Amino acid sequence: MSTLSKSNIDKSFGKLLRDYRIKAGLTQEKLSEQLGISLKYISRIENGNNGVKTQTQIKYMNILGISPNTLYKEFITNSTIKQSVELSERIDNLSEEKKLLVSSIIDLVEKF
Repeated sequence: MSTLSKSNIDKSFGKLLRDYRIKAGLTQEKLSEQLGISLKYISRIENGNNGVKTQTQIKYMNILGISPNTLYKEFITNSTIKQSVELSERIDNLSEEKKLLVSSIIDLVEKF
């Protein structure tokens, strides 16, 4: 786990956001258009030189398909929350068909 210094948070977010941008096949320029922010700002974010405003984080998550759990998981220390995040990630990695099955199982369990 990274420490909660602003610098470590900025670097962690920057790396994660860059990795997701690349995975999505987007250039910084194309992403800057979609986010409505400057190319220079994206570069500074990805290099960990700038923090990310909450509104920009939400736009990143929606455009690149990043869950809040993924964005913050490195900084979670509460074991109960960590367990929930890990379970959520496991479900996220399932096929849509298997997600529906898990959802049905949860519905059944909730009835008891």
